[in-house]
Amino acid sequence: MAKDWLVLEITGSPAAVGVVVALQFLPLLLVGPLGGVIADRHDKRRLVIGAQAASVLVALTLAGLTLSGAVVLWHLWVMAVVLGLIAAVEMPARQVLVNEVVGDSRLRSAISMNNAVNQGGGMIGPALAGIVIAEVGQGWAFGVNAAVCVAVILVISSIRPSELHRVPTVVRARGQLREGFAFVAARPHLLWVVVLAGLMGALGLNGPVVLAAFADGVWETGARGFGLYNSIAAVGALGGALVAARLRRLRMRTVVLGAAVFGLTEMVAAWMPTHASFLVMLAVVGGATLFFLTSAATYVQLAAAPEVRGRVLAIYSPVLLGGHACGGLLQGWLAEELGVRAGLAVTGALALVATAVVGVCLVVQGRRPPRVTAG
Repeated sequence: MAKDWLVLEITGSPAAVGVVVALQFLPLLLVGPLGGVIADRHDKRRLVIGAQAASVLVALTLAGLTLSGAVVLWHLWVMAVVLGLIAAVEMPARQVLVNEVVGDSRLRSAISMNNAVNQGGGMIGPALAGIVIAEVGQGWAFGVNAAVCVAVILVISSIRPSELHRVPTVVRARGQLREGFAFVAARPHLLWVVVLAGLMGALGLNGPVVLAAFADGVWETGARGFGLYNSIAAVGALGGALVAARLRRLRMRTVVLGAAVFGLTEMVAAWMPTHASFLVMLAVVGGATLFFLTSAATYVQLAAAPEVRGRVLAIYSPVLLGGHACGGLLQGWLAEELGVRAGLAVTGALALVATAVVGVCLVVQGRRPPRVTAG
């Protein structure tokens, strides 16, 4: 919240927000698979703690630069790249750690619960961030973020390693990345979920750019509105996560349908005529977003063998978030060239087209992907 709004404040450009979003997520696309190798070879709990400690340093650096008045745009570019590199290691380790905490039999419920808890924080955090930014500035928001990262370190440190459901694996020193890619390539149903995630990342996951542009250029609600919009989207996302949690069997068609609804709701939200109707559609978009993301992530984790799960997730997540990085640039450019509303409508339409293409490819392929089931 603070970083994206600070970029908009410095530059006045939605495209600049798209650039900083891209810089944060492109490292995941470039080095993310290596993060999966690290996650498969090392203690996931320690990796998460180390990554959070690095995040504390980044947040404190941004707080110091901002509060001193020394922050300039290139500082935010550098910190965005550093955050992306941290996430490349932390994300697959954290996702597999969820599996180690609960075991495969309860994995789907755990993923949904994890998303629900995240969205619960997402309801409160953005609204508070908007208030903090409006009242005392971005520097203090960065300071609060550092404190939150410390709290995460304390929570993860409290997990007892002896009670984890660890899967003994032997990861060779060579061919590690190739094994992960070969596993995905040999399972077309899994490969198409990864492809669809990348397309949705590029054409749908553009919240920071879109919501900042709507707050600044359409409804003129400022930082408070930016926080409110994120919170309302999070309320809807909580509903989407809970709906996904109730699915007892997860089919490929469910994931594809979720992507289609995702694109359609974005198109509708773009043209809402009043502020109130826009807020309602934000909740709907949030629900569709988390339904798709939860379904896709669950499908990938349950379809991947435990011994390569970290590497498979380190392919899936970088494709999703790398697409997100490219989508941030695309959305920022469209917002400036076509206007905020038309830009969002175009990306929603492209997401629908991409989903249709994937659906047709699955039909032409003529394979029946397996259903995945978990407690």
